[in-house]
Amino acid sequence: MKPLKARRIRQRITPYLLVTPTIILVGVFVYGVVNGVLQGFGIMPFLGRTELTLDYYIEALNRNDFLASLNYSLYLSLTSAVLALIGGIALSAALTRVRASRTIQLFNIQIPLMTAHTIVALFLVSLFSGSGLFPRLLYWLGMIDDVGAFPSIIGGASGWGIILVYLWKEIPFIAFYTATIMMHVSSRYGEAANTLGASSLRSFFSVTLPLCRGALTKASLIVFAFAFGSYEIPFLLGPTLPKALPVLAYLEFQNPDILNRSYAMAINGIMALICCIAALAYFLVLQRERKERKSDD
Repeated sequence: MKPLKARRIRQRITPYLLVTPTIILVGVFVYGVVNGVLQGFGIMPFLGRTELTLDYYIEALNRNDFLASLNYSLYLSLTSAVLALIGGIALSAALTRVRASRTIQLFNIQIPLMTAHTIVALFLVSLFSGSGLFPRLLYWLGMIDDVGAFPSIIGGASGWGIILVYLWKEIPFIAFYTATIMMHVSSRYGEAANTLGASSLRSFFSVTLPLCRGALTKASLIVFAFAFGSYEIPFLLGPTLPKALPVLAYLEFQNPDILNRSYAMAINGIMALICCIAALAYFLVLQRERKERKSDD
């Protein structure tokens, strides 16, 4: 009887033991988020500051460097999302024309997705920086008078170095997100449109693309939120001024004055609010798709 009772106890306890690491990780994450939000409102019990205040948010919104960083981050994320959307549509359309199996097509898309952003950034620096391979090649061919004459996209205020790194992964991401849907739509409705006399181009823009609108919108929102909150690439390839908003928040957090941490958390709070708006838009698109699916049924 005792072995049977012990086995029953183990069977009851095992699920809780298996889920314990996840509960601990979620607890640490929730604690960090709540603690950061409270610090953004000026609450630091370990320093004796327990009164709720909006002073740090007001200070952030009134500082010129914050507004410049906010505009710069919005520019990077919106430009990356729009260009990734255009490139993803073009790549998805090309994949629908390739005769290779869908498994091989999707596997080829995953190759750039598996490449770390830092590796792509290093590759870009090696190619297009002031002393990179591409300027040296142009100088060797006599197309420029000096290596330094090449307009470097690394560290420039235009942010094209950052955007190119994002596009390396986000164009395949949007294609991976929508290629299967586009292939399915093209094989069914596209062929019907072609039978009725529509050209392939008109069939794509009038039939295939509108039916993929929901997936493309959701993928673009994910790209926007990722580019807006990304830290490492703007830190490595971004200009000195203006700084991207995540970089500004990190530098403010590293300030020796610990009271400045509330200002850094206020910046993070504003970033989180903008990302939550993108998440809300994603949810609304998802809800609309569900309603359309139910109405079709």
